[in-house]
Amino acid sequence: MKKLFIRVCVIAIALFVSLTPAAFAADLANGAKVFSGNCAACHMGGGNVVMANKTLKKEALEQFGMYSEDAIIYQVQHGKNAMPAFAGRLTDEQIQDVAAYVLDQAAKGWAG
Repeated sequence: MKKLFIRVCVIAIALFVSLTPAAFAADLANGAKVFSGNCAACHMGGGNVVMANKTLKKEALEQFGMYSEDAIIYQVQHGKNAMPAFAGRLTDEQIQDVAAYVLDQAAKGWAG
């Protein structure tokens, strides 16, 4: 009976782990939509119309310690300098999606 319980637990954990990433995966299409509606005015094509050196290009994100989903999420939530905070205006899911979209585009050189 104890072995059966352990096997059931192992199977349940394996199923949970295999299904969890899909449940929490960011939606790049939604990220693109959120970016277009909230970020593109200042960050079109990964640029920055306010502070030209602080772009969303991979090299700049790396230089300023922003090349991670967590760093981008924090920045979007709290804002900084001329960038407003979007916590309360965007949902956590929208912020996660836009962070994933920014990283995806940075990795592609904002080429599409």
